[in-house]
Amino acid sequence: MPTSFDFQYWWNMGTRKGTPVVVKMENPNNWSMLELSSPEDEFSRRTADKDRGKNAKQLTWVMFLKAHRVAGCVTWLAQGLLNLFSSVKRRLSFRRDGAMSNDDNSSKGKLYKFIRAFLIFALFMLGFEIVAHVKGWHFSAPHLHLPGSADVQGIFHATYIAWVDVRANYLAPPLQLLANVCITLFLIQSLDRLIQCIGCAWINLKRIKPVSKVSSFDSDDPEQPHSGYPMVLVQIPMCNEREVYQQSIGAVTQLDWPRDRLLVQVLDDSDDPETQMLIRSEVQKWHQKGVNIVYRHRLVRTGYKAGNLKSAMGCEYIKDYEFVAIFDADFQPQSDFLKRTVIHFKGNDDLGLVQARWSFINKDENLLTRLQYINLSYHFEVEQQVNGVFLNFFGFNGTAGVWRIKALEESGGWLERTTVEDMDIAVRAHLHGWKFIFVNDVKCLCEVPESYEAYRKQQHRWHSGPMQLFRLVLPDILRAKISLPKKANLIFLFFLLRKLILPFYSFTLFCIILPMTMFIPEAQLPAWVVCFVPALMSFLNILPAPKSFPFIVPYLLFENTMSVTKFNAMISGLFQLGSAYEWIVTKKVGRASETDLVSLTERDPHTDVELTTLHRGVSESGLDALTKLNEEPLKPRKKKVNRIYRKELVLAFLLLTASARSLLSVQGVHFYFLLFQGISFLVVGLDLIGEQAM
Repeated sequence: MPTSFDFQYWWNMGTRKGTPVVVKMENPNNWSMLELSSPEDEFSRRTADKDRGKNAKQLTWVMFLKAHRVAGCVTWLAQGLLNLFSSVKRRLSFRRDGAMSNDDNSSKGKLYKFIRAFLIFALFMLGFEIVAHVKGWHFSAPHLHLPGSADVQGIFHATYIAWVDVRANYLAPPLQLLANVCITLFLIQSLDRLIQCIGCAWINLKRIKPVSKVSSFDSDDPEQPHSGYPMVLVQIPMCNEREVYQQSIGAVTQLDWPRDRLLVQVLDDSDDPETQMLIRSEVQKWHQKGVNIVYRHRLVRTGYKAGNLKSAMGCEYIKDYEFVAIFDADFQPQSDFLKRTVIHFKGNDDLGLVQARWSFINKDENLLTRLQYINLSYHFEVEQQVNGVFLNFFGFNGTAGVWRIKALEESGGWLERTTVEDMDIAVRAHLHGWKFIFVNDVKCLCEVPESYEAYRKQQHRWHSGPMQLFRLVLPDILRAKISLPKKANLIFLFFLLRKLILPFYSFTLFCIILPMTMFIPEAQLPAWVVCFVPALMSFLNILPAPKSFPFIVPYLLFENTMSVTKFNAMISGLFQLGSAYEWIVTKKVGRASETDLVSLTERDPHTDVELTTLHRGVSESGLDALTKLNEEPLKPRKKKVNRIYRKELVLAFLLLTASARSLLSVQGVHFYFLLFQGISFLVVGLDLIGEQAM
């Protein structure tokens, strides 16, 4: 039997099986391929010695090409690491003292101190383990062997044996118990996600979608063709939305609805006088064009968005309206939005909410926006659609939805008790028996945060608010006159599993327990927990956005990176800590193009009004008119400087330390996961993701 390295044997086998190919490489920069038609060719009739020499030369060049490719890959990886290190160096060099993240204050909390202490312990143990490994003391599971007293030589050896005894008998059992609990929660949550994906697949297979009972509001009366249209109120709550107010107001004014049955309220909570004047002037401009639009500014701006909406609903003229559509400042509905959503209320007296899907204008702006797009696509395509079809309930997204005003009033109206007023009113309406519909084919254009700071603040509010709300509504859920399955869905699925358990096990399992098992190897995490199940869940998450498959690995790493923020927010909301009441308006950039704004104007019949003219209006709250914009120059904007996030940086060094320890025990999957996850935390901690600035 010839050896595996016998190239002549391989060549002869290839000749017998099919048409051979000879690679001619006398000049490596000018090589060609010559096909042999049969073994009896003139080339095949050469002597064996010449064949062997020729084949050896060809094999040499093939190996040279492979080595060249390997060298190219190594060079590419080295260049990538050099670029990463240079970015880190620039970030640290150009960072200003006043540009630190607001995380500085929160970093002094218990969570930051715990992670930092764990990092110090891990660094100490890494050095301890390296010394023991060099000396040949390999005491790790599953082959734990404690040497006898005769083998004990020196204080260091005795200390190491004592440490092995402590970790095996006292530290490993509780750590393994905690790991098993987290693995169980992980599997339950994964099963829930799998069931949701199956439900979404069933909806798409059967083409299930909400169908309105009537096709149009048009009346048969030729003199009053719009008499069948209900009265609709449109609200645009905003606060210092200088970048997006113009495009959002312009889009809402183009809604295809009878003018005498539509009222637009611009609810401005801005504390910047210049922004107030700009928004008020924009409202006055559209009012002069014939749009039924009003500007409101509160004197006492309490309760954030909930307080703003509550104040607006207290107006006397609201009693004439049956429905209210809400759009945040960066949302731009299509002209047929109301016709495609309000129509579902006709004949459904128990329907309280119709929620539309979000569409994102800047989803391809940077890596951060692409990863958010994956998350939000899954949320709308799977979570909202499945819950809407099978349960008639889901969490209101706070915007791009239409409410029946009667449902709002019977549910207690807008309350200022949490930072998730949209989820609050949805839960209370559900407890009062109102049904919800999610229309997946109606989309409203908006933008996602482009900087990590804005996204981080948004996620903190979205994960602390539900825990605040859960504490408040749990007694109401238990007393509510709804079926037991609906109560179980609210308590165990809607709140506990998706709002509490998910951030808990994500942070605890992958950021705490996994690094600890590197230093306490008697407690173990199976490879399928570290790699295969998370990969499957990421695959399911990315299915609604199939074009995002190239980002599946960054998505998995980034979701684990965000777990520290979500876990901290969940704890602060559950225990009513100070940061749970923090509300920071998500920064918008205003990605709508100028051509979009021009097209809005071109569709308006009154194009003879000059667009650049600023008109002063009077707010309904009685504030005096402000001075004109050209009388006072704009204040200079502060230059944006990237921030540094200490929690993420400390976790980055912790995971990288654990990855170094995993090399001693030759744990391949664990090493790669810890290495890449540590780099992910490092990139996020230095604000190298999302909108860049120096």
